[in-house]
Amino acid sequence: MIDSILAAVTADSLTSVVFVLGVGLVTLNLAGIVASALGVADYWPPGERGWQFYTHWTISQLLNVLLPLLAYLTWNTLGLPRTPSLFVGVSLFLGGFAVALAAGYDLGVEETKGLSGKLRTGGWYRYSRNPQYVGYIVATIGFALLTNSLLVAIICVIYFVWWLALPFAEEPWLRKQYGEEYERYAERVPRFVSLRTIRLLVGYEDTNAM
Repeated sequence: MIDSILAAVTADSLTSVVFVLGVGLVTLNLAGIVASALGVADYWPPGERGWQFYTHWTISQLLNVLLPLLAYLTWNTLGLPRTPSLFVGVSLFLGGFAVALAAGYDLGVEETKGLSGKLRTGGWYRYSRNPQYVGYIVATIGFALLTNSLLVAIICVIYFVWWLALPFAEEPWLRKQYGEEYERYAERVPRFVSLRTIRLLVGYEDTNAM
């Protein structure tokens, strides 16, 4: 019995530590992104491999370990109907992640990491200026649903805001980097998605006319 109590205490302590670390790290990165969007910091995008680059991506990689661990520790503790939430969650997670990966491949490794490169306006980027973030938003919602965990959902909400804030931090840098080329691109392609995105995806509107 004592062993069971100790095991439960240890598991609870580990869950608390992982959750607090996860919230702290995702909030730290979000704070840097929001500060950049407001013009009071120069955190994202880094443009080159400086301290901003290594800080952002170190935090991101740590979160890639902590979030699955938290999901394992708190799996199915939220109380949502298991079968529907699992089915919808898996569908959204896999679909969103596939879009994010495809768009990342389209953009290129360096540009995906926030480093200077070429402005990409074709491929996935003819539908949205930020197709990776659209994919990650969908995948984040899916991950929260499939894990059915309140603690995971809390971190996913912060992640959700993170994905929404990233374009606003990047756009001033993109305008400075690419000038009129980016301005023309931004005029015809939505930041995330719009009715025009759907029309293009279903072939109702000719991409050659853009």
